[in-house]
Amino acid sequence: MAKLNTFTCSACGASFSKWSGRCDGCGEWNTIVEEAPLSAGPASKSLGAKRGTPITLTDLSAKETPPPRTGSGMDELDRVLGGGLVPASAILVGGDPGIGKSTLLLQAAARFAQAGLKTFYISGEEASAQVRMRAQRLALADAPVKLAAATSLRDILTTLETEAPDLVIIDSIQTVWADNVDSVPGSVSQVRAAAHELTTFAKRKGSSVVMVGHVTKDGQIAGPRVVEHMVDTVLYFEGERGHQFRILRSVKNRFGPADEIGVFEMTGAGLAEVANPSELFLSGRGNPAPGSVVFAGIEGTRPVLVEMQALVAPTPHSQPRRAVVGWDSARLSMILAVLEARCGIPFAGLDVYLNVAGGIKISEPAADLAVAAALLSAREDTSLPSETVVFGEISLSGALRPVGQTENRLKEARKLGFTSAIVPTGGKPGGDGGLTLTRMSDLTAFVGEVIGAG
Repeated sequence: MAKLNTFTCSACGASFSKWSGRCDGCGEWNTIVEEAPLSAGPASKSLGAKRGTPITLTDLSAKETPPPRTGSGMDELDRVLGGGLVPASAILVGGDPGIGKSTLLLQAAARFAQAGLKTFYISGEEASAQVRMRAQRLALADAPVKLAAATSLRDILTTLETEAPDLVIIDSIQTVWADNVDSVPGSVSQVRAAAHELTTFAKRKGSSVVMVGHVTKDGQIAGPRVVEHMVDTVLYFEGERGHQFRILRSVKNRFGPADEIGVFEMTGAGLAEVANPSELFLSGRGNPAPGSVVFAGIEGTRPVLVEMQALVAPTPHSQPRRAVVGWDSARLSMILAVLEARCGIPFAGLDVYLNVAGGIKISEPAADLAVAAALLSAREDTSLPSETVVFGEISLSGALRPVGQTENRLKEARKLGFTSAIVPTGGKPGGDGGLTLTRMSDLTAFVGEVIGAG
C-alpha cells in the first residue's frame, strides 16, 4: 500500500493527516505544507528478517575521560560554551536579523583557527568576497580560516568528509537544502534534514559544527523544534538595536551550565568583550532619581547588577497603558495586583512604564521586589538611597520569598561600591558580602518602612 503524504506546520512542526488553513498546535495561519513520505528502501523492506548489530552497553559506574576543550581566547564566548569548544559537538546559534551573529561567529572562527583548529566558514547568505570584506573591517584578514559560499547539503558534506575540519560554521541552516527532500529551502523538512545530517557528521567525524538559525517574530528559532533537541548547545544572541550591548545566552548546554551569559559591546571594529557587565550596565546612573532601583540578579553562574527604571504618570486614556521593556509584562501585572490587593496602593488611572536599562532581559522572579520598589518610588516621587540594592520574590499573598545565591549577589554589589541591601527574611545562612542588610518578611512591611507610602 502506498504511503500517504503528511502535512506539517512550518511554524511548530505539528503533523496532520490533511491540510487546513490554521494550525491547531500553534494557531498560525497558512503554515501547513505537504511533505512526501520517506521511500521504503531495500533495508526497510527486509528489516523484519535481517538482524542488526548488537549495541555495546556499559555501567553507570564506568570511568570516562572528560572531553577536551579548546578555548577561543574570547572569555565571554568560552564562558557561555562551558569552558571552551568540545569536539564532536553541534551548536545552534539564533538571533534577530542584524544583531551581529555573523560578526560574532567570524571573530570566533578566527580565534579558533589561530588556536590551531582547522576551521571552515561556509556561508549560504553571502558571497566569499563579502565575508572577506567583513574580515578586513574586523582586522581578521590574516586569520587561517577557509571560506566557501554554498547551499547544497550534498556538496557541503562531500567537502567536509574530504577535508575533515575541526570546526565548521554554517551560516545559516535555513539556506542549506537537501536535494532528496521535496520542499523548498527553509521549510520544516529541509531544516530538519540538514540539521540531522550535519549533527550526524559532527558525531561521526569528531568535528564541531556551529549552525546559525533564523528566528521568528516571536524570537524563537525558525523551523521544527526537534532541531533544538538534536544539537548539544543552543545559544541566543540578544540585544536592542538602539543599545551597544549584546548578550550571548545559553538556553541549552550538554557540556556546561544553561542560562549562562556572555556580554559584548558592538563597536566599529566588531564585538568587544565586556569583562565586568555590572559596572557597564550601571555606568549611566546619575544621582538618585524616583523610579530608579538597582537589582542584583544572577544570570547563569554570574551575578549581574542592572538598573530597573519605572515611570508612573496619570493617563489621559480610559485604559491605562502598561509598557515593559526587558521584563515579563504578565509578571508586572501580577506585581501591580499584589500592591493594590495586599498593600492598598492603587494604580488605576495611571500609566505604568518599566524598563531594564542597558538592553538586557531579566527573567528570574528575584526581580519582583526591585520592580515593586521602582513602581512605588515612581508613584510616590521618592528616591531610594543610591548605594542600595534590592532583590527578592513576591508571592500572591504579599509575602517576600528568599532567592538563591544571595551571597554571590551581595559580593558583587559590594565590589561595585554598594553599602546596603534590602532582602527577604529567611533563606540559607551565608555571608552578607560586607553590606548592611535590611530584611523584610512581607510587602506591607517593605512599603511602610522603606518607601514610606503605607
